[in-house]
Order: sequence, then C-alpha cells, then structure tokens
Amino acid sequence: MPPKAKITKEMILNTVLDITRETGFEAVNARSIAGKLQCSTRPIFTCYKNMDELKEEFLAFAYEYYQQYVNHYRESARVKDYLVLPLSYIQFAQEETRLFKLLFINDMDLNMAEAKDFYKEMDNEKRAQTFSEAIGVEPERARVIFLDLFLYSHGIAVLTAAKKIALDRETAEKMVSNVLSAFVKQKEERDLTRG
Repeated sequence: MPPKAKITKEMILNTVLDITRETGFEAVNARSIAGKLQCSTRPIFTCYKNMDELKEEFLAFAYEYYQQYVNHYRESARVKDYLVLPLSYIQFAQEETRLFKLLFINDMDLNMAEAKDFYKEMDNEKRAQTFSEAIGVEPERARVIFLDLFLYSHGIAVLTAAKKIALDRETAEKMVSNVLSAFVKQKEERDLTRG
C-alpha cells in the first residue's frame, strides 16, 4: 500500500480557500479542513501551532488571491487603468462574496479614526501615487480624490456583497466614472475659489 500524501501548508491554505468560498470562513475549523483533505486533524497541527496562526497566514494568502484577481481583471477588462481598482473591487464583492466579506468587512485591517488614516494601510500611498499619474492630477489632490473614490466604491461593494444591489459591469463603470468626474471637478472648483 503506497504511503499517504504529505499534507502541506499550501494544501491546507487552498482547502481553507475552498471552504471559505463555498460556505464562509465561519465554517473553517480543523475538522472541516481535515474532512476536505481526507486526513486526520494531526497534519494541520503539524503545520500550524493553532487555528489562530492558520487564520493569520490564511488572511495573507486570501489577500494574495484578491491581488491576483485584480491583476487578471486589469488584463482582461477593457477599462481605463484608474478604474481597475474600484471596478475590480465591486466585481470581487459580487463574484467572491464570502472572501470579500472576510477580507474587506469582517477582518479589514483598516482603522480610520480620521480620513488621513487611510494612508497608513499598506499600499494605499503607492496606489494613490499611481492614481495621481493616471488621472493627471498632482499627488495631494489625487490622495483626496482617491480616498473619496475608495469610500464610494466600498459602499457599492458592501451593498453588492449583502445582495442589496446588483449592478452589471457597464452600470458600475458608468457610476464610478461619473462620481470620479464629479470629485475631480469639485476639487478643481474648490482650488479656484481659494486661489
């Protein structure tokens, strides 16, 4: 009889991803993972000290999955580069609802006592810089517009994940484009009245 396949961290993380996508992260526990892998719970605790350690590593793994989703969207969707993040975010909420809830509602690592705290989160400063270059607005103005656009898109995505709204991609693109134009125009008008 051949020896059983060795259970690896990657196998466990992919299994947790499958369970989360199918039924939600609340259904993830040592038994559900072992059941899917057709093994005892022992290999899980050989790879991880406890379920908290597994969850921490899984959140990073799931975020990487989201990043790959955004990259695929960037390559396959025919939208302006500065619309990729908000539109892929909304579509991710629609297509990967349980993962979206885990990453961007339940376990979102963002503490915004003030709006400027948005830029304490990893990568947001870099994204705002890229956004600034894409829309042709100086970085300080772009940071304000980028945050406003994120909050608007997050609202749509949360409503989408909660099944309170269903937008096709064309409608979502039109809404996000319209609000972005309004944010840029509003910012320009404020700058003119101050100058």
